[in-house]
Amino acid sequence: MNPNTFPTKGNLILAKNSLALASQGYELMDKKRNILLRELMGLIGQAKDIQTEIDSTFTAAYQALQKANIEMGISYVQDIAASVPVDDSIRIKTRSIMGTEIPLVQSSPDWPKLAYAFYSTTESLDEARMHFEKVKELTVRLSMVETSAYRLAASIRKTQKRANALKNITLPTYQNLVTSISNSLEEKDREEFTRLKVIKRMKDKNR
Repeated sequence: MNPNTFPTKGNLILAKNSLALASQGYELMDKKRNILLRELMGLIGQAKDIQTEIDSTFTAAYQALQKANIEMGISYVQDIAASVPVDDSIRIKTRSIMGTEIPLVQSSPDWPKLAYAFYSTTESLDEARMHFEKVKELTVRLSMVETSAYRLAASIRKTQKRANALKNITLPTYQNLVTSISNSLEEKDREEFTRLKVIKRMKDKNR
């Protein structure tokens, strides 16, 4: 609505409606920002926990791998590793949080078939394989959490900009417009009342 709108009762109603709509929009933007912020804080906590678990699991995995290399020989372990099939079970879907699309990564919990025989390997190789499988699972989770966090952060920034524009520009503009039109109408009413009193006084004198 044009701030220079002519002061009429109809335009006053329109200005008040626009002010109410802008106020409602600001409340929704602020509510959305708070919800997204809570989600983001939760994801940040999850990411830290998962990263800590990945670090400890990687350490255990490499310790077991080193032991397997010593017991079985590096070349033999490399041959076994090369025969492990590629995992193509990961699937990516999306879900929405307040209009923000975030990834939902899914992978098959089943391990690929063993690429080696138990009789020709040692327990340390099984332990290394188990730890690396856990690292894979944790990495999938971490990628989902971090990507979700980045998208939520971007959405929060956009929402904050819109909320600030409503709060600092749109709302004050319509508040000033409502006040300006109301003051103009009140002034007109006072002028009209004064004019009617003058006319009435003049009629009384002419009787």
